[in-house]
Amino acid sequence: MSDNPVFASIQKEIEDNSVVLFMKGTPQFPQCGFSSMVAQILSHMGVPFKGVNVLANDTLRQGIKEFSNWPTIPQLYVKGEFVGGCDIVREMYEAGELEKLLDDKGVARAA
Repeated sequence: MSDNPVFASIQKEIEDNSVVLFMKGTPQFPQCGFSSMVAQILSHMGVPFKGVNVLANDTLRQGIKEFSNWPTIPQLYVKGEFVGGCDIVREMYEAGELEKLLDDKGVARAA
C-alpha cells in the first residue's frame, strides 16, 4: 500500500494528527453540507482536528475512497482508526458514542 504516493500521504496525515477529517472544503469554508455537519459536530465538541480538503486534489479525492474502501466524503479518522462518514458520525454523536470513542482514544477536548 505504501508504494502508492497518495496512500502514503493519507497514511502520514492519519499518523501525524489525532483527529483528521477528509472533507470537501475546509473546516472554515466547507464545500458540502455533509462535510459541514461533521466539522460542526467536532467543533461543537471542542475537538481539535485537521481538515484535509479533497477538492484541492483529484488524486487525493479518489485515493481516500480507495484507501478506506468507503465511497463517500467526508471521512473521519480518530487516532488512526477510520470512524465513518457523515451519517455514522452524526448517529454516534447523538447517541453519545462519539464522545466515548474520543475519551477512550485519549483525545483532549477544549472545555
